[in-house]
Amino acid sequence: MSFNKINAYKISYYDEEKIRSLIEDNLFSKINKTDTVILKPNWIAESHQYKADEWEYVITHPTVVTAVLKKVLSRLEDGGKIRIIDGPETASSFKKIISYYPVEEWQKLCAQKNVSLEIIDLRDYEWITDGEVVLERKKLPGDPKGSTEVNLVKDKSEFYRHSKSGTGYYGADYDIKETNDAHNGINNRYRVSRSVIEGDVFINLPKLKTHKKAGITCCLKNLVGINTYRNFLPHHTMGAHQEGGDQFPQDTLKTKVESRALAVIKQKIYKNKLLSKIYSPVKKLGKKIFGDTNKIVRSGNWYGNDTIWRTILDLNKVLLYANPDGSFREDKWVNAKKYIAVVDAVIGGEGNGPKAPDPVKLGYIITGFNPVAVDAACAAFMGFDPLKIPSIAKAFAIKHYPITNFSYEEVQVHIEDAAYHPDRLPQKYITHCQPHFGWKGHIEKQSENG
Repeated sequence: MSFNKINAYKISYYDEEKIRSLIEDNLFSKINKTDTVILKPNWIAESHQYKADEWEYVITHPTVVTAVLKKVLSRLEDGGKIRIIDGPETASSFKKIISYYPVEEWQKLCAQKNVSLEIIDLRDYEWITDGEVVLERKKLPGDPKGSTEVNLVKDKSEFYRHSKSGTGYYGADYDIKETNDAHNGINNRYRVSRSVIEGDVFINLPKLKTHKKAGITCCLKNLVGINTYRNFLPHHTMGAHQEGGDQFPQDTLKTKVESRALAVIKQKIYKNKLLSKIYSPVKKLGKKIFGDTNKIVRSGNWYGNDTIWRTILDLNKVLLYANPDGSFREDKWVNAKKYIAVVDAVIGGEGNGPKAPDPVKLGYIITGFNPVAVDAACAAFMGFDPLKIPSIAKAFAIKHYPITNFSYEEVQVHIEDAAYHPDRLPQKYITHCQPHFGWKGHIEKQSENG
């Protein structure tokens, strides 16, 4: 098994049989007959953030999931298990997301081989929102197996010796104290799906898109969806760059006022259901004063975000090395969980990703055994410099619980009977995508024509 080797297959449209014929059988050779296999698509939301009828370039396409499920079933026998799992954004409708997928067909295929099938929404709550203001939190069943809480102590975490601002980290909810207690300079706590951690084989099925905080979202970033409690995930460090934060790129009077005002609003007003409803119309006034997030860089949505890549890499360590009881396997690459990646890059997303991208025809299914190598290849196919994407570049320098066993120079992209390093991928295979505006001018590679 060559972890540094990536295969890319050209395909111009979504066709389940074609995708299944392209993906090599050997990719699934490590699956044993009675294994529990986790399929992790990108199910961030039921649609584009502003275009309710468009979703094909936002989430993993049904044909890709079905093709992989059939490949997995060819390896499993009586007693095997398949779990299709994700934790969408809290304000998303899982019911609507699942309506796009041939669930009845999946169930029949699994029943024919006496393989159990579970489709799991990992979220504990679904939010009812008005804009970005939470009006109601609907309780959900969550992971039937419960959660596994882990702690990457001191230098086991990529947050080791990271200096946060005085205000600290911002997570996924309004309780800033909780996020900072989980990452206090010594402890780095995460709460993830026990169903995922118990799995024997993890198959990552990301949609290739740009990402406002991370540069791109592919295999590495897709692991945010295995969490059962997202407020343990630092997304950015509050404050401007000059005061130790990465919330804003510049330290101005306006950003200082906004940063402090938001801290108070999120901790005092958003937590109160009645006050949230009152505040919702006021938020529109705030956009006029401070600017629209779709036009102004804030919330760590830029290339200087020095926080999110640490969260991303820690989560990949947790997936590969954590045990269901919260302990860790021995800190050696040979002990990492069996891992497969199949990337939906037929139609990807550029620009304001991950929730509001523009569609871009990339025309690939990309496979491999390692998330870092796959992400490096995918960045190159998008016309980006992989080493300008922090989660990719920093992955090669991990000291504890490694997620690679090769260097960047050893990555090989195999396409049409030839092999290339990501830096030397021929222009004919590259689609020069538009990054999120907070990353524009910082991650693109120049085309041969300038």
